[in-house]
Parts: sequence; C-alpha cells; structure tokens
Amino acid sequence: MNLADTMQQRAERFVERYHAVREQLGRVIVGHDEVVHGVLACLFVGGHCLLEGVPGLGKTLLVRSLAQTLDLKFSRIQFTPDLMPADILGTNMVMETPEGRRVFEFQKGPIFTQICLADEINRATPKTQSAMLETMQEGSVSTAGQVFQLEQPFFVLATQNPIEQEGTYPLPEAQLDRFMFKLVVGYSNHEELSTILDRTTQGISVTPDRVMDGQEILEWRALIREVILAPHVQDYLVRLTLATHPEGKYALPVTNQYLRWGSSPRGAQTITLAAKVRALLEGRYNVSFEDIRRVYLPALRHRVLLNFEAQAEEIDTDQVLRELLEAVPEKV
Repeated sequence: MNLADTMQQRAERFVERYHAVREQLGRVIVGHDEVVHGVLACLFVGGHCLLEGVPGLGKTLLVRSLAQTLDLKFSRIQFTPDLMPADILGTNMVMETPEGRRVFEFQKGPIFTQICLADEINRATPKTQSAMLETMQEGSVSTAGQVFQLEQPFFVLATQNPIEQEGTYPLPEAQLDRFMFKLVVGYSNHEELSTILDRTTQGISVTPDRVMDGQEILEWRALIREVILAPHVQDYLVRLTLATHPEGKYALPVTNQYLRWGSSPRGAQTITLAAKVRALLEGRYNVSFEDIRRVYLPALRHRVLLNFEAQAEEIDTDQVLRELLEAVPEKV
C-alpha cells in the first residue's frame, strides 16, 4: 500500500483486501457472518477476541482457517487444569555449551506466535489464565529478568464452553475486559447445516489460499485510526457507555434495576475502533450512529455485570444492552 495514495484509494483497497480474506474463510466456514466479521475486526484493529459457544460449532476451524488465509505464525494451546504458565510462556533449561559448560537458555513457549488459539481458556487455573492474559495486554513475555517482545501482529482468539461448569475456572471480570469482543457462536440453520454436511462428508478437502501478510495488517490498522469520529457521534457513544453505570448521571431505570457494574473506558475505545472498521466497509470515512449501534453488543456484553435481580429473573446482558440502545437518544 502506497502511503501517498488518497484516503479514498486506501479505503477502497482495504475493502477489497478485507473481502479477499472473507472469501477464503467462506470456502471453509459456513454461515456465522457476524462472528467472522467480529473476528476480522479484532484482527485489523489490534485487539483480542473471545468466542463462546457449545462444542462442535466450528470455533477452532475458524481460527485455523484464518491462520491459513494469513501468512502468519500459528499455534494452538489446549487449556487444561494442569497447564502451568511455563507451558505457555516457556522456561529456562540447562544447556551444555561446546566447551562443556552448563548455561541456562530460554526455550520459548507456544505463545511466541502471531495467531494463538487459546482453546477452552476457562479450563485453566487462574494462575495460568493470568500469565496468558498479561501477555495479551503487554505484547511481551517477562521471565528471569528478561523481556521478550512478541512479533506483531499478535492476535489471541480464545474459546470457552458456556454450558459446562465442572472443572472450569470462569475468567474474572477484570480479565474479560482485555478482550476486545465477546462473540457468541450460535447454531447453524437448515440450509447452513446441509452445506456443512455436503462439504465434510463427501471426501472433499478445501484449504484457503494465503492472501495477506502481517505487514499489510499493520498498515490497515493505521488506516482504520484515521477514520473520523465526529463530536456529536462521539457524544452519543460516550452517553451509551455511561448509561451502563448504575446510579450514574446517564443511568437509565433498566441500568439501576439490573446492572451491578458498568463498562470501563476500554469499552468505549473498543466501540470507537470497531465502528471505524464498519464505516470503511460501508465506503465512508466517518463513523455513523448506526456503526456505533452495530458493535455495541459484542464490545460491551462482557464488560457489564448483572446484579442478583437480573440473574433471578434470567435477564442476560444482551437484553439489557438492547434496551439501552433503544432508550438512549442520538442527540440531546
């Protein structure tokens, strides 16, 4: 990409390249359009993504296919209760030099990659989860007084099973905040399931073509941040975020009734960047109110905490957030 190109040319090129990646993923992944877009939005913005869904819905296949489409290093970590931080980060090992001396040498773990699949992250103990999430936040690994920078772009996609609680360690709310999006993977419909059977039970194997590398991804990240967020749209975004704070100035009755804690500023940052991606894909260079609304749920559903009353009435976070979207006006 030539930086001398106009904003319009660069934006058109981004849309073209984005759809090239989507096309390759579509050769393997059937349906789940919003989930696929959410994963790509996290990748192009520079965040990490949490996928939640029952087993067998294609979460792991999505990440593998993404790694095949992008010319990036890929690793998978299967989280289990006995997994230790050193199994992820790496450890110092005693090595013998040609002169016969013994020295410590750091052996890098599977986190030294560019796309990391953290499979069933809620099965690991809090100690191991913290090591993983700290690395996600810092983009580096610290051990024995040394700091190792991870190669950019670095993207973690974690999965968790919402229905099985035995032998799991739910991620603390403060740790969940480190994920840009929480995407819920639902069931396939009749047509999608038929297509899945046709593709997977007739001996046909499809491998996506590689269409993008890490340097290009970093260039798109810079472009996305150039998209304009007008003051009146930003004000709407801020009020939507503050509406999640119980007893706050912008709290609504549904907020005070069902929420215990609201979103952090990181939630507003996530909405802003994700909305900029939406704007570019729609051929615009400024964020609209609709862009904000379309990314509101995946950006905040893991950043607000329900109170006991909501749990007793079986109210979920998406339901509360939808009510806030309907109630908060675009302009005041």
